[in-house]
Amino acid sequence: MNPQSLPARRWRVPAVLPVAKLVGAVVLVGLALLFADGDRVQLGLAGLAAAGLAGWALRDLVAPVRLTMDAEGIAVRAGFAGWRRLPWPAVEVIRLERRTRRGLTAETLEIDAGESLHLFGRYDLDAPLDEVAEALREARTAAG
Repeated sequence: MNPQSLPARRWRVPAVLPVAKLVGAVVLVGLALLFADGDRVQLGLAGLAAAGLAGWALRDLVAPVRLTMDAEGIAVRAGFAGWRRLPWPAVEVIRLERRTRRGLTAETLEIDAGESLHLFGRYDLDAPLDEVAEALREARTAAG
């Protein structure tokens, strides 16, 4: 396969996730107002937790794409809204880690680029992680 014919792909957080986080922040404040009974500490803690949750949701709204791939390599989200470009030769290992604890299985996509390790979960990419790992491996192989 010609490396230049590789389709560019991108993976993003599910659209429903930031909405759920914002709803959770509102519910948290509502419950605090309902049950705090004038306790300023409880209201303050609930407000702080809700602000954190709303900030997390804002990040998902401002920068929803977490991973992109093209013929030259991949780009991963760095910080709040920046990008880090990794050319294919810099990518050493693409692996899917599965861990089972207390009956629950957690999957993590690991992209090892030597000096940096990038981890993605199911809700970072809105796709089955094994399919993402396979697409990345195929593109890396095709790129040479």
